[in-house]
Amino acid sequence: MKIFIEKSKVEGIIEAPPSKSETHRALISASLANGISKISNISYSMDVKATIECLMALGIKILCNKESVEVYGNNGKFSQENTTLNCNESGSTLRFLIPLCVIDNIERKLCGSSKLMSRPVLLYKNIFEKSNVKITKLENELLIKGKLKSGEYQVDGNVSSQFISGLLFALPLLKGDSKIKINKSIESKSYINLTKKILKLYNINIFWENENTLFIKGNQQYKSTNVEIEGDYSNAAFLDAFNLIGGKITIKGLNDNTIQGDKIYKKYFDIIQNNKKEKIDLSDCPDLAPVLFTLSAIKGNGYFINTNRLKLKESDRGKAMQMELKKCGIDTKILDNEIIIKGKLEKPKTILNGHNDHRIVMALSVLLSLTGGSIDGMEAINKSFPDFFYKLQNLGLKVKYDS
Repeated sequence: MKIFIEKSKVEGIIEAPPSKSETHRALISASLANGISKISNISYSMDVKATIECLMALGIKILCNKESVEVYGNNGKFSQENTTLNCNESGSTLRFLIPLCVIDNIERKLCGSSKLMSRPVLLYKNIFEKSNVKITKLENELLIKGKLKSGEYQVDGNVSSQFISGLLFALPLLKGDSKIKINKSIESKSYINLTKKILKLYNINIFWENENTLFIKGNQQYKSTNVEIEGDYSNAAFLDAFNLIGGKITIKGLNDNTIQGDKIYKKYFDIIQNNKKEKIDLSDCPDLAPVLFTLSAIKGNGYFINTNRLKLKESDRGKAMQMELKKCGIDTKILDNEIIIKGKLEKPKTILNGHNDHRIVMALSVLLSLTGGSIDGMEAINKSFPDFFYKLQNLGLKVKYDS
């Protein structure tokens, strides 16, 4: 679906969307608890729906209300056997649930879009080697069977923190104690700490033994609790970006004391806005890359490091943004783990493409509010922020839809 955006400015007050990252973690933790948990401030994006539907397929009762859910936990057990879990396009859903699927030695099938299944998932094969867990990858499916064992696990920290978080959900339920030793540099460490935070709310304690080792006590029990999801700094960045180009948006619902790593966008916006000639490190915030690239293009330059993991997201974000910014007169150089942006922004001479990536669509919308133009594939926003354009229309963004 195409969207045409006219040159326009946005002004007003807007509520930050709920954190998708917190929501995934709270839903899974509540499902493993003994009792009923209420999770409020929920937004039913495609990824959140995928996690809810997978948990229900595993036998968890979940009642969905307008902005909250009630989760009837099953005390660390899943009642449904030999079921298929459709993760759609949600990498978090897939990677978080794989370890939980092998705590009871029942064969299960996980499926999803071809794009999701092309993203790294087989790192778990190496991780599970000592547990005799078998993972078979088909075109768009994973067959998984075995029984996860407590013990010491070696995980590479430079691929995705989601593999580590997935283990953190499952290992506390096992009889013995476990450790996760993280090799290489840890990227997106803030997301591991976010998992620890949510687990603690549900009575599960994880400890950093040292900088690269997590200790997980066995025989822990999840306890039900009520949780309100924080506003999401990742998506708030795409709203706040309009303030750097003449907009006047006040964003409510963000926790100033959050541990969300994407809060760093405020620092990076300042670097770009004031042309400070500093290198911007994306190792802990790959989701911010599209909006940071866009603002750098608008301001005339930007220098980014630790960019390799952008290849592993919903699109190859470096190459995708390079293609779209080129249509706007911007030169994007992709080097070894670095990206440099230079040029003078022009109105795009052709339709921009969202590359089936929600964050690219949102980033390009910021740019087009200055120049005018169209984006093909705007429906990708449903993955994380389905009412993005609706909210911005209420603040003055002029848009037209064309199916």
